[in-house]
Amino acid sequence: MLGGIGHEPGDDAPLNAEINVTNLVDVALVLLIIFIITAPIMQGGVDVQLPRAQVAPLKVGDGVIVALDRNGTVYIDEAAVSLAEFASAFGTLVATKKPSAVYLRADARVPYGDVVRVLAIVRGSGVKNVGLVAAEEDGRR
Repeated sequence: MLGGIGHEPGDDAPLNAEINVTNLVDVALVLLIIFIITAPIMQGGVDVQLPRAQVAPLKVGDGVIVALDRNGTVYIDEAAVSLAEFASAFGTLVATKKPSAVYLRADARVPYGDVVRVLAIVRGSGVKNVGLVAAEEDGRR
């Protein structure tokens, strides 16, 4: 009779062919903990404090998100550009990507003039469907 690994000739004990589930559970729990910790970090987006209003939930679809933070930095789908760079880059983006809509997320503390300038660049690039994004109003003042 042939012997296997750890099997002595003359030892008639059968080989243990079961999977050690304890190690499998340990690895699964460690992976779960890693995903729980990293999931909030992976949530992208530009840190913008949106103005509050009575709004319906937003369905982005194949639109482009343009964000304007309180420092005046413009973001095209999370890529930071200056206002001057935005004017040239956005026209090129619209020509190549042809988005169905543009969603403007402006921080509530940004001067109104900056929002109007970004909006004028978006409208000047040929996009007709522009949405202004706001946070849902919670009823408190």
